[in-house]
Formats: sequence, C-alpha cells, structure tokens
Amino acid sequence: MESGLVEEIYQNALRARDVLKGLIHETPLDLSSTFSAMTGGEVYLKLENLQKTGSFKVRGAYYKMWTLGDAAKRGVVAASAGNHAQGVAFAAKLLGVKATIVMPLVVPLSKILATKSYGAEVVLYGNVIDESMKKANEIVEQTGATLIHPYDDPAVIAGQGTISLELLEQMGEPPDVVVIPIGGGGLISGNAVVLKKRLGDKVKVIGVEPSYLPKYSMSLKEGRPVNITGAVSGLMDGLIVKTAGKFTFELIRDLVDDVVTVDDKEVARAMFLLLERGKTLAEGAGAAPLAAILEGKVNVKGKRVVALISGGNVDLTRLANIINYELFRTKRLIRLVGTVPDQPGYLDRVLRKLADARFNVIDIRHDRFSPSLVPGYAIVDVLVEAPDPDAVPEALQALKAEGFNFREAEE
Repeated sequence: MESGLVEEIYQNALRARDVLKGLIHETPLDLSSTFSAMTGGEVYLKLENLQKTGSFKVRGAYYKMWTLGDAAKRGVVAASAGNHAQGVAFAAKLLGVKATIVMPLVVPLSKILATKSYGAEVVLYGNVIDESMKKANEIVEQTGATLIHPYDDPAVIAGQGTISLELLEQMGEPPDVVVIPIGGGGLISGNAVVLKKRLGDKVKVIGVEPSYLPKYSMSLKEGRPVNITGAVSGLMDGLIVKTAGKFTFELIRDLVDDVVTVDDKEVARAMFLLLERGKTLAEGAGAAPLAAILEGKVNVKGKRVVALISGGNVDLTRLANIINYELFRTKRLIRLVGTVPDQPGYLDRVLRKLADARFNVIDIRHDRFSPSLVPGYAIVDVLVEAPDPDAVPEALQALKAEGFNFREAEE
C-alpha cells in the first residue's frame, strides 16, 4: 500500500477532529477496575455507545458529507440496516442535506423510526443489505446524489479515526494495546492509521470479528479481499458484512497487528458483564472487543489496553434474552423439576423447603395430566432464583429427605 494513502487519511483525521468539534460528543474513556482485576491488565473502555445516534458511525458520515461541498446539495444516499443509517441521517440533518436511506424489508421498526426521526427518507427494499445497496446505487444514478459508503471510503475512514485522537488526549500514558471490532473495516482502519502514526510499533492494534464471518482473517490468510457467501446471522449483527473493502483490506493488512474471532456466547457474556458490572449498555458488535479480552484471546496482562465499545443500539427483546441466558448459564436462575403426590399440602411442603433454602420462586407449573405420570401424582416445574449456585445440591438433598425427588432441569 502506498504510504500516501495513510498520510492522506491521517491528515484528514486531524481535519475531521476540528470539523466535528462541538457537533458530536467527545465520548468518555473509562478505566474499569472490574475488568482490570479480571484480566490482569489496565482495561479502559472507549464508550462510543454514548455517541450521538448510539454509535461511532456519525463521525465518518458527517466528515464525508462535509468534504462534498456544493455536491452535497444534490443529496446523499446510503444503504444500511442499522447504525450507518442513523449516522448518515443525523449528519445530513446537521448539514441541511437531503438524505435517502435504503433499508432491508426485514429491518426492525424501531430502526426505521429512529432513522426517520432525523429527517431522512427511508426506502424499504430487498431482504438483505446487498439488495438494498443495489437500490441505493440506482437512486444515485437517477438523482445525482452521492453515495455515503459505510466503510470503504478514505474520508469515512478518516472520520472514524478521530476516536483515537480523542483517546490519546484522554489517556495519561499511551495505550499498549487497542482492541477494535471489524465489520466492514472502516473503524479499525481509521484508528489504526492514527495510532500507528502517533505511536508506531509501541502500540498493538487488534481487530475482532465474528467467528461465523471471519472475512478479514480469511482475507489476510489468502492475501486478497475475500467475500463470504451464504446466509449469516448472529448476535454481532453490526459486524455482519460479507465483503472486504479495497481500502480497508490494504490498511488492515499493513497496519493491524492481529485479527481474532469471538462467538456469540462469548459476546453475550461480555454484554451481560458490561451491563451488570460496568453499567454500560453495548450491542453485540460493541461488546466484541471486551469479549476477546475477557476470553484471553488478546494478551493484556500488565498492559494498558483500550476496548473500543463501538455502539449501544441493541433491541430490548434481544437484550432480555441475553440477560436470561447468562442468568441460567451462571446458575443464578434454575429450573427444578420433580413429582409430588397430587394431594392438598404437598406442593406447599416443596415451596417451604425452597423458602428455607432462601430460593426465590419466579414461576411455577403444576401438571396433573402428563401421559408419563403415574395416576395420583403431578409434575412440579419451578423456576427459582438461587442465593448461590452452590446452594442447589443442598436444596435438592433437603427435598429428597422429605420424599420429593427433584432434579435440576437441563435448558
């Protein structure tokens, strides 16, 4: 890659920093004592989930539009199912530019309404983002508007790089490691340019992508951009981009020290811990860097490490599922199943034993009609909140001593 591109992006990042000042948030850099203690490193969280529109996307979108000058008067077009849509719409509102956002038909209503709330026109087209992108290009050809690419554009990349300009000003000492999620690659490319220009090899830049869509891991191995085909879905929906970009591939190849992968279970744990221990709401893509750190996929012991929490736009239904999943996984919520005589007083005896063991009953099902039951008995299925996972065997033993054979149900 020509060093001229790196220098161009770096100089544009410096300019973008001034352009964006006062228009967007300078997001907090939080030193987490909890995650530092868990990993043996000095773990900082760069909280772009607190950025306007809930993600970093507004940085690159605004700066790209600002560089258009009079051409912006013809409007801008973008294709997105989420954060890029809102970033472009918000930036266009600030600049007084007409924005048309093409979104897939299957996008949640909440994202459509959020995008419209910034004044953008939303066009619903296609079942996947590739089909939406084709429609966006048609609109560009018909109207003369400018397409705002979500990642593979030097101006967009430079705008995202302003994050590292901020964090270098915020940190007392420079970081040893910065961990950044990879979707299309614009975010890590812009920040890698800034970090390497400022710190050189003193800083390690690590990318994180989904284990089920490792396009940059594959691209780096192949030595060329790789496109992944087939249906892909998962918790890290903000990182589900199948096409490696031309500019971003070259920048990642030359500037990023390593790319690791995480799966949805690891990200769910990170999201849960961010919410419970860090009081931070992160979407799956935003939690991926912390997941990589917590799972030991990045060496952080004794080092100053920054996890870039890129966004916080998570569907509340999905969040509820994640919370319940983690509560069951860590045995804080447990289902106990057993049979009792179908006579007055027996169910009460079971519940009293659970209360004596300080279990809080969340839900209960009493089934008298299962074909597997011996006549005169009922199945009792109790969902409980355990005072401690270690208390479960003692509670089961206490029930057995009363003549009730209960077991922990497998989820």
